[in-house]
Amino acid sequence: MKHKKLLIVIAVILLLAGLGFLLFPPISNGIGKMQNDKLSRQFDNKREHIVEQLEDDEGHQADNSDDAQRLELTDSEGYQIDTSGQRMYDFPFVFRKDLDRLRKDSEAYNKGLIGHQGSAKNLHYEYSVFDLRDYGVYDGMYACLTIPKIDLRLPVYLGADNSIMQYGIGHLYGTSLPLDEKDTNCALAGHTDYIGRIFFDNIRNLSKGDEVIVRNYWEDIVYHVVDRKVVKEDQANDLLIQKGRQLLTLITCIKNEDGGFDRFLVICEK
Repeated sequence: MKHKKLLIVIAVILLLAGLGFLLFPPISNGIGKMQNDKLSRQFDNKREHIVEQLEDDEGHQADNSDDAQRLELTDSEGYQIDTSGQRMYDFPFVFRKDLDRLRKDSEAYNKGLIGHQGSAKNLHYEYSVFDLRDYGVYDGMYACLTIPKIDLRLPVYLGADNSIMQYGIGHLYGTSLPLDEKDTNCALAGHTDYIGRIFFDNIRNLSKGDEVIVRNYWEDIVYHVVDRKVVKEDQANDLLIQKGRQLLTLITCIKNEDGGFDRFLVICEK
């Protein structure tokens, strides 16, 4: 009898373990999607509530993040706080003055790339163009990427190292920042088959003409898919700026026949 009960217990444990194994991916992916949607809403809230200035009870005014923290109007993550230090909103604030500096510096960076992008071998894609904390952006989000066809909404961070890309999409250093400008080619990289999160798993389902939207702090840029291709890791010509064009290149890894990885590109154009 004891032996029979033990077998039943083992069978139940194995059954639960099997169910857990089957249910983990959809549950984890669902949680990840909820998190991505939350970050996208947070980004939208920041855009809709850009701050011109804040004022304390004594009439001291702050028109940038540094002064706001000095006057204890916001905390170290940019959230507005009351006199007791409690956060007043569920999203951080960004100041118009700080964003104006960020826009100016972003435009200068894009302009400086034209004719000076170099080659794949000497570009350090994982680097961040700016430390966004210097511009009062403490959550690291420069933009959000939206692709309606595959129900994708993801935050865009600067730099494409692993510490960043486990949370969203990474902008490749040495390529254009996503601004509404000609003579740009913004490259955004995302993981595929990342355990527990859906990032660029479904971009292979995109077709010519599909809409891809980048929302930065100043505008919405609507691109459409114009090409898809598979290239080797060291082939970077598709990341180069093409005169007169406004391009967005989405990149993810794809397994090849040699047991390694190639790069799958979705090329979009405004």
